[in-house]
Amino acid sequence: MKHLLKLLDWSSEDIQEVLNLADQLKYEQKHGIAKNYLGGKTLGMIFEKASTRTRVSFEVGMFQLGGKALFLSSSDLQIGRGEPVQDTARVLSRYLDGIMIRTFKQEEVEALAEYGSIPIINGLTDFCHPCQVLADLMTIRERKGKLAGLKMCFIGDGNNMMNSLIVGALKSGMSISVACPEGYEPDGSVLDFTKEYGDKFAMFRTPIEAAKDADVVITDVWASMGQESEALERAKAFDGYQINDELMTAAKTDAMVLHCLPAHRGEEITAEVFEAHADEIFDEAENRLHAQKAVMVYLMK
Repeated sequence: MKHLLKLLDWSSEDIQEVLNLADQLKYEQKHGIAKNYLGGKTLGMIFEKASTRTRVSFEVGMFQLGGKALFLSSSDLQIGRGEPVQDTARVLSRYLDGIMIRTFKQEEVEALAEYGSIPIINGLTDFCHPCQVLADLMTIRERKGKLAGLKMCFIGDGNNMMNSLIVGALKSGMSISVACPEGYEPDGSVLDFTKEYGDKFAMFRTPIEAAKDADVVITDVWASMGQESEALERAKAFDGYQINDELMTAAKTDAMVLHCLPAHRGEEITAEVFEAHADEIFDEAENRLHAQKAVMVYLMK
């Protein structure tokens, strides 16, 4: 059985197939072509972290595919009262056709897949954010007409976004450079993965070096959910790691800017750069819907 637990598990061909399917589903939705790809199927959506885009896009996406989505807050489930995740997985597998989970620990997602008997989709963990990155790749390909040969740059924390962007970019034929302060590097397993790709990956301490000749510049908030108590400390550590007009002069003149949202204007990105690239950023947000529909069809049909 195939799952989407992390992009490290997927081949380049898996990613390509889902991106192609996302393009098809977006075309059909825009042209009013309704197909019940998942008619009669039900997706359970477990949320241990708050969400705007993930919840709405999965719920709307499942509706558009002819199925039904159930919102399952961890506070409403026995898992929130100590039921082992392996028991939850085995019970929900008897009721549902797929599970999407947005949580803290990657181990929870992996355990659902190990003990369940239905497809599991990672809606976000502290380790990775594969659905967001599929939407990012979709948006870049729409705008640039290709992925292979382009250069991606990520400025900021070595968080779930950086981890997944590195893997997604390299598996799609892109090169990627990242800039992060000391102590905020991407996960060790991701750095080990990059060794297969030689000079297609580079890590810098100076953002302007990372942004040199980039086709796409991406950032994220400095303090993710669960790190609010570190906000002041992180603001000091990430001083200078901002996407602004000066940094954009190092990138190509037609470089895109993406942000997974929510954005903190004046921190990781200036309001001026954000608004100059708002069309790209909100295309990216919309493409969460289409990319996730493709993931659901790919895994659940």
